This record gives sequence, C-alpha cells and structure tokens, in this order.
Amino acid sequence: MLTRWLPWKFIVKRAAKRFGVIDPINFMARVRRFSQPSEVQEPIELLRAGIVFHARGLINTKSIQYNLDWIWPYWVQRQFNPSDYSFIPRGFAFSHVNLTHRNWTAVGHPDFQVYPIMDPRGLVTPLYDGWSVDCWIIDPQGRRLIPATLDDNSSRQSIETESGIKITNLSESDGFYLASTLSMEAENRDAYAVVSSRARSATGGWLVVSLRPYNPEGIQFIESIEFQSHSVPFWLVNRHTRVYMDREPDKVLFSDYSEGDVIEKWQMPQSAGNVKCSVGMATSAAFFKLPENGEETVRISVDLKQDMASENRRKTGRVRTWKERVSGAAVLQVPDDKFQFLYDTAIRTLFLLSARDPFPGPYTYRRFWFRDACLMLNAMMGANMLGRSRNCIDRFPARQKMNGYFRSQEGEWDSNGQVLWIMNQYLRFTGYRPSEAWLDSAFKGAEWIEKKRTRKNPAIRHAGLLPAGFSAEHLGPNDYYYWDDFWGLAGLAAASEMARRYKSASFAEKFDRWYRDFSMCIFGSIAAIPEWKGKRAIPASPYRRLDAGAVGSLVADYPLHITPAADSRIMNTVEFLINNCFHDGAFFQDMIHSGINAYLTLDIAQTLLRAGDERYRDLIQKVADLASPTGQWPEAIHPHTMGGCMGDGQHGWAAAEWVLMMRSLFIREEGDALIIGSGVFPEWLSGSQVIGFGPAPTSYGPVSVEIRPYNNGRLVELNGEWKENSPEIRIRLPGFAHADIDAGKNLTKFSIEAQKMGYKGS
Repeated sequence: MLTRWLPWKFIVKRAAKRFGVIDPINFMARVRRFSQPSEVQEPIELLRAGIVFHARGLINTKSIQYNLDWIWPYWVQRQFNPSDYSFIPRGFAFSHVNLTHRNWTAVGHPDFQVYPIMDPRGLVTPLYDGWSVDCWIIDPQGRRLIPATLDDNSSRQSIETESGIKITNLSESDGFYLASTLSMEAENRDAYAVVSSRARSATGGWLVVSLRPYNPEGIQFIESIEFQSHSVPFWLVNRHTRVYMDREPDKVLFSDYSEGDVIEKWQMPQSAGNVKCSVGMATSAAFFKLPENGEETVRISVDLKQDMASENRRKTGRVRTWKERVSGAAVLQVPDDKFQFLYDTAIRTLFLLSARDPFPGPYTYRRFWFRDACLMLNAMMGANMLGRSRNCIDRFPARQKMNGYFRSQEGEWDSNGQVLWIMNQYLRFTGYRPSEAWLDSAFKGAEWIEKKRTRKNPAIRHAGLLPAGFSAEHLGPNDYYYWDDFWGLAGLAAASEMARRYKSASFAEKFDRWYRDFSMCIFGSIAAIPEWKGKRAIPASPYRRLDAGAVGSLVADYPLHITPAADSRIMNTVEFLINNCFHDGAFFQDMIHSGINAYLTLDIAQTLLRAGDERYRDLIQKVADLASPTGQWPEAIHPHTMGGCMGDGQHGWAAAEWVLMMRSLFIREEGDALIIGSGVFPEWLSGSQVIGFGPAPTSYGPVSVEIRPYNNGRLVELNGEWKENSPEIRIRLPGFAHADIDAGKNLTKFSIEAQKMGYKGS
C-alpha cells in the first residue's frame, strides 16, 4: 500500500537530477516506444538471467584484462588477442563476456539432469556454473603445452557415443602430446565427472592438473583449496567438493590472487597444503612426473554430489543405462558419414537434455521454456522416444496457471498453442486415451487462447490477434507476432481434434468456431499489410517491415501445416530471407543473436522440401558443415570465428531440428498421405548401400523405410504397423518415377525402376 501513496516517480526524477545522471523513468519510456504497448514489458525471467550473465561479465572486466599473464580459457585467449580474428575491442564495454567461442559439450547420464561440460580445448567444468579443471604439460626448461593457447591444427576434439558419452581433446605440439577425456560415471545414485589425461613429452617434465577459478562464461570463485594425502588423495574445493586423484602427485602447489597464477610457481617445491583467497581466485596444481619419451596417465574424479542432490531427492526406481535408453530410438542409415554421425549424436543430446523437463542446453539454457521443450519433444516423438516424451508432457499441467495459461516466461503468448499442439501430436502418434485431467488442462488452455485475443476493432491491424508480447527472442521487441498467432491457431485446432475424439462433436464445434474466427483475423491482418511493406510475404507482425524476424512466420508452413505446401506468401517470405538474411549459405539472425542460426536454417530447409524446392539440400549440407567436432551447434554461430556467439554452446533445439530433418528426408505426412523418400539425396541412390529410417511414429502407425538396390532400380520396403487401414502412400524418390498407392491397400513393399514408369507391389 505504501507504494501507492509515495511519489516514487518524483523521487526518482529528483534523485537523477541531483546526481547528474539520466532520468531512468524517461529513459525506459523512450525505450518502450520502440515496441508495441504490452501488459508485460521486460520479462522478469530474462532480466534475472541478464543480470546474472552481466554480473559475471563485470567481474570478468575487473579480473581478466589486468591479469593476462594467467592461463585463461580458450575464448579469452582468442577474444583478448589483438592478432586474432576473434579479437573484440573492450573500450566502453560494460562487461566482458564470451561472444566468439560459446562452444562446449556435455557428458552425463540419460536419467540425471547433471551436465559436466568440456570447452573446445579440454577445459572441464564438472559442476553446473562452477570452477574448472585443466591439464597441461611443462618440461624441465619451462616449455609448455597449454591446449587453450593452441590453434585448430594443434588441438582437436572428438566424441564417442557407443556406451554413453565420452569427449576427448587431443593436443600435439613441439614434441608434446596430451589427450584428455571427459566422461561421467554413475553408480548407486552417486555420480562423478571423470577426467583421464594421457601425456607424453620428448624431454620429460610434468603432467599438470590444475584447478581454475573460471569456466567457459568467465570467473567462478574458488575461495579455498586443501590437499589431503590419503590412500586416495584428493583436493577439497571450497570446503565442499572433493576432486580425487588415482595416485599421489609428485608435488602440489597453491597460489592466491595476490601471488598470481599457480603456473608461475612451477619450479618451486611443495611448501603448503592449502590456500585461501579472499578475492576468490585461488589456484592449485598437481604435478605428475613425465619420463623422457615416456607416457603417463592420470585419472581425476570430481564428486558431483552438489549437483546430484536434487536428482536423488526425486528419483525413484531403477536407473537405466545409455544402451537401454537409446535402443528403441529411430535408426538412420545413410552413406554420408557426417550426416550419420550428427544424427546419432543429436539423438543422444535429446536424451541427455530430457532426463526430467526438457532443457534447451546443459549450461546457459539449463532452464525450462515451453517453446524449446515442445519443439524438442516433437523431434523426440518423431524418433520414437514416446515413453520419455509422455513423462515430460505429463508434467506440463503442473505449470499451468488457474486461468489456463501455460507459463514458463511471462509475456510469451506462444506457449499455450505449443503445449496443446504437442499434446495432440502425442495422441495422434500413440492412440493413447488421455485422462480427464489431461483433457481438462488442454481445454482450459484453449479457452485461455480465445480469451487472450485482442478486441476485434476493425480500425486496428491487430484486431483479433494475440496481444503484443516479447514472444520468441529471435523476433524483436514487444509486438503482435504472427508466430504467436499461428501457434495459438494450431492449439485451437489441436483442442478441436482432441474434443472430437475424446469428448463430443458439440464440444469440438466450439473450438472450431474459435479456430475459424481466429484464422480470419490472422489472414485478414496479413492481407491488409500494405504492398510496399509486406511485398506479398508475411512479416513478423502487421507493424513490421520485412526483416529477419519474418522467419517466425514460416511456422505456419513448418511444422504446423496451416498453409498448404508452396503457399505463395510463405515462399515469398523464404525468398526474401534467402536474398536478404543469409550469410555464406545459411540464415543469419540479425535480431539479438547476430549470428548464423542452425535450427532456423533447417526450418527453412523443411519448407523448401515440402515445396519440392531442391535448395533444401544445400541448406542441410551447410548446417552439417557448421557443426562442432563433437556434433553440436551453439544457438548462434559467429560468422568469422565459427564459434558460438549467443546462447548455449550445445543447443537442444538445434539437435531436434537435425533429427526431424533426417526423418523428413524419408518420411513426411502431408494431408492424409505419407510421403516416402522425397528428400533423400540423389547420390545416396547411386551406390549399393541400403538406406533407411525408422521406426518412426506417424498418425497412421509406426513406419520403417528401407531403400535398397533392386535390378536396375530401387526396392522401397515400407514396414508399417497400421492402426487401421494403410494411408495413401506416395513414393517420391528423386530421379525415379513417382508411385502412388491408394489408402487401404495394406501393401508394404514397392519396387521402383528408373527405366519403367511405375511400380510393382509385393
């Protein structure tokens, strides 16, 4: 009540004038004029995340540039080096943050949301947003192998996924060899990040394992380190976390901020067993002797008890292995090793990031959004991860507010449509009969969409649309985004389908009426956009000119299929984006990301594939080329360094779109038909290898496709477990005659010969 009576604005304005600073009230009012009026201006979740992000950046500003003699992580080595392509002048920058190499890869277990990460040069951050472990070599003359300082010719990274996830960073230079491997071991609900380092030096020296007060985002404080020599020696970090060594080091050195980096003490004998640092920049290094031309291996295990605490509180039942979890997922068979590798890795990324609620990343985005979750779940279901998807969807109603709003971030009006759409996708794929509670949640969500729409004043362009909001962060400031509206429209269609199937036709008719009215408002708004502004395409909102934000409007085509394939406005939007918003063959998102976006490039490829436009192949190949050596894509990619420049270094949405893209090459649903093989690359059909995909759930039942050489053509083997009769099937192999099989024939094998215009069923 006090805030109502105190003249806060007057007080703030007087204080600003008194101290000679800009009036924040007037400043924020000016800022908000760049966006449409909205009930939510700056989502508190984003403000909170931004404050945390730039708080670290501010600490980086105070610590890094004044201590460049320290061994810093890879991104600092590059971004602070004036002779490097990644260099960014710091000048008046408020905070110093990683804008050039936001790449890292997580290891973990498919049943735990615990993600130790490794950066592009082997720096390991075991605990979420914690300090790190790094490995080096120093020879008797003081020459060093520091992976963070090496270029791509001297250091490379790889990933193994056969029995879990294991990342190896291999560095070689001047007679030094260092291979550091990160994995995670879980046993009896205990988990450890395991770093195994194998070193070789022509001149001998030491393999050095060091504790570092930073991670790939910047400074993370270490205030105390204590070394304890037992049968299993270990460091105790910040009086909490144990870092075990598989044998006694030859010496352990310590340093605090005032003394500088511990690396500078490498010649000293051990003189202490612990260090405390009030600044929070304590470092320590364990030295293990290397014989000349000999090889040594050291194994370090970091207890993840701190991150596992919440997992152990909520986990019940048996913990399954990676092999068990992955065994039922759809299998891709293609003769392109890179495509195959990226698919297999993306499947594991989706498992890794969905142990409970789907997270779009293991670090920066280790939090929940409905948008990313639903898009990841779409890929998981498309790849036959149905049980896991159901577990995630079952938790959605708990996040629904009393008014029906599925809220993960205030002011994002796309979430309700996404939740209803993905619920219905699951029901279509499985035939599962939902509980009354599930249906009630869905129908309440549909009612929220209808109530949330703006009043239908014909004098305004946004009549009948959802309110202005922040929406997807890649579209811009608050506005009446068609992205939100198309998702809302798809949500009403999903509610209608669920009601008709599980409630009643009369109940479904209510949602149908809302759908028709909403659709008229959306497309009426689009039709009213002036020609000079819209250019017969679909801008991001009725008040925006065509720009990179128009990519959000393509959701009407993919994945929602609201518009027909090759719709003229959709294709005009695609042409605008390709001609004006691409960089080096991929979509460049000017809005906020300021980088090349892998998943949005694949979304455009999906639209091109649906339209029969062969340019989709170039986009897929480009995205494959943009992947990191460990098969990951950051949210946005720097156009010059080719490292991540925004978001998480391992993005779940990007992995999801690669999985869906590979599926669409073999299996697509279009109307009441299955389209088979329309996207396979022609060169895959010229050799002797069998290619295929499956099992893949569809509306008609799970389907597996195999395409093999047969006489002078190809045998397309379609194994479908139809729920009822088989759907219409259209075989569309590039370079081969088309074949259409009428619905209800229940045929599963077709032979297509290039010389003969037709097919043979068997």
